Amino acid sequence: MLTYEDFRDKIRNTLRKAGPLTWTEIRTTAKLPQAFPNNKWVHRMEGDIGLKRNKDTHGIIKWSVG
Repeated sequence: MLTYEDFRDKIRNTLRKAGPLTWTEIRTTAKLPQAFPNNKWVHRMEGDIGLKRNKDTHGIIKWSVG
């Protein structure tokens, strides 16, 4: 089980290197064990690291850090 800080840092580092990605791409690249992200942690990261989630023209949600 990951701590919030480990989860946050893995996502931030992955997005800084690769740019906007889907959750599946993040999970695969960062080797995260969760099939789905913890919603409380995702909302917390919006404030902590400037996480943004936007839909592209096909309705796919892409994550990025601001």
